[in-house]
Amino acid sequence: MTGHAMTTLPASGHLAQHVMHFGRLLRGAGLPVGTDRIQLALLALPVAGLASRADFRDTLAACFVDRVEHRELFDAAFDLFWQAPVAAAALPAGVADATDAAPENRRLADAQAAQQADASGAAAEPDTEPALTAGTAQEALRKADFDRMSADEWRTAQRLLHRIAPFFERLPTRRFARAAQPGRVDGRATLQAMARHGGELWDLRWRRARVRPAPLVVLADISGSMSRYSRMLLHFTHALGHAEARVESFVFGTRLTRTTRALRQRDPDLAIAQVVRDVEDWSGGTRISECLHDFNHHWARRVLGGRATVLLVTDGLEAGDTRALSFEMERLHKSCRRLVWLNPLLRFDAFEPKAGGIKAMLPHVDAFLPAHNLASLEALAAVLAGVDQASASRTKSSRS
Repeated sequence: MTGHAMTTLPASGHLAQHVMHFGRLLRGAGLPVGTDRIQLALLALPVAGLASRADFRDTLAACFVDRVEHRELFDAAFDLFWQAPVAAAALPAGVADATDAAPENRRLADAQAAQQADASGAAAEPDTEPALTAGTAQEALRKADFDRMSADEWRTAQRLLHRIAPFFERLPTRRFARAAQPGRVDGRATLQAMARHGGELWDLRWRRARVRPAPLVVLADISGSMSRYSRMLLHFTHALGHAEARVESFVFGTRLTRTTRALRQRDPDLAIAQVVRDVEDWSGGTRISECLHDFNHHWARRVLGGRATVLLVTDGLEAGDTRALSFEMERLHKSCRRLVWLNPLLRFDAFEPKAGGIKAMLPHVDAFLPAHNLASLEALAAVLAGVDQASASRTKSSRS
């Protein structure tokens, strides 16, 4: 079969209709797929895309994908949509081959569920539940667990997370920039202005120290006791990593793994899935002191530099002798500018630092905070920005 001999899509199986539904699925998952892209695909498939499944996939990708970071999401949607019996039956012989299950993607699954609901007419049924007011919905979102959010809730939360300017304290550097307000005299600029005016001093020129956001290092516990919050924390770290500041991220259970490169993927779901594939000790045991020793020995000089803020996310439940843990925590604290400990156990009002690991770690942190929902991250933002140091100190002292 030659692609150029075919001018129309086969009527059997309603392939054109399924291509249209596939385009809508991509649009619902977040890809910019308009009607023009669907029309382009319908024209291109008879020419080049019906000889094999690989040609079919590549032709649709050429029509629907215009950015390299969207290709992984397209591949996941292709495997998910075209493995369905009805959609696969629409493909010509030789194209409808078996395919593996799609990788996990929350937005893609929600888009498919919405599409199935529209097809079955479920969306047209009257809503019997009372509508939430805007204030109630916003308050519920602030207290909702990140790992249980729907696609719409996550997009709303993601917009809040990406407003991360207050997350980074501005630190002065050794370089200077011109300033309009009086302060330090800029001698060179003043002399240049005098030369332009025949040596007369008309006005002084000023300068100020340039500022840059404080670098951030995230150390996240992904052991079994922290598995409920690991994905939420990685989404949070992903949002921080796409800001103007330099962010380094590590996860640890029984070993330390650097995840900075994996979290540079623009799509948060694909980035988290990549981290889960790369990390071998996900939801396993925990060796906090050994992992902190590995970080202090191999990575501290590379990523800290004395001006970084470290976010240590763990429940502190270390078994055995905790003297090594206390030593590594002290060493980490002396290597950074600030050490902030985020412990999900603080969500309980009756929490008390009775565990040996927590007692060994607590004296060496500058702030001791919860981090399990948007409300707690709002409090964290104020602490990282340096505007709520008193609150952080009170929190630490109240838990001591």
